[in-house]
Amino acid sequence: MQRNEKQDLIGALRAKMEKSVIAIAVGYKNINAEATVKLRKTFRENKVDYKVVKNTLARLAAKGTPLEKFTESLDGPNAIILGYDDVVAPAKVLRDVLREQGEKMTVKAGVVQGNLVDAKGLAALANMPGLPELRGMLVGMIAAPASRLVRLLNTPGGQLARVLKAKSEKAA
Repeated sequence: MQRNEKQDLIGALRAKMEKSVIAIAVGYKNINAEATVKLRKTFRENKVDYKVVKNTLARLAAKGTPLEKFTESLDGPNAIILGYDDVVAPAKVLRDVLREQGEKMTVKAGVVQGNLVDAKGLAALANMPGLPELRGMLVGMIAAPASRLVRLLNTPGGQLARVLKAKSEKAA
């Protein structure tokens, strides 16, 4: 790779690192080409970047960004996973990929909104509800008092209708 190509790669990677809210470094070994293609497709479908980058280029790109902390743990073959909108979704996708790959992939470190996190912290993050689930829970909490009020207002009318129906059946 020529020097100007490396500079372009570092610049593009730095731009992605600056706008990411979560970054995870994973080590990998003995993953075949078919599994790698499937892996990349899984991450792409979930709007998560999966990049295999040389460690020195990753360190240079991370210099001066919030992700600089986790580049110290980069040694050996690594991939960097970057998420931009939701911090939980990339962790969930990674959890599923790790189950599938088994011993072939290991989490080395992660940075969530500027804070360094280990593998256990990422596992805990993956078990949390995601942004869509949290939104659904919030809407449910907001709608609960209104639905309770509607039920409360409908109860006397419903009871009266049942009493009238019973009286009419008894009279007939």
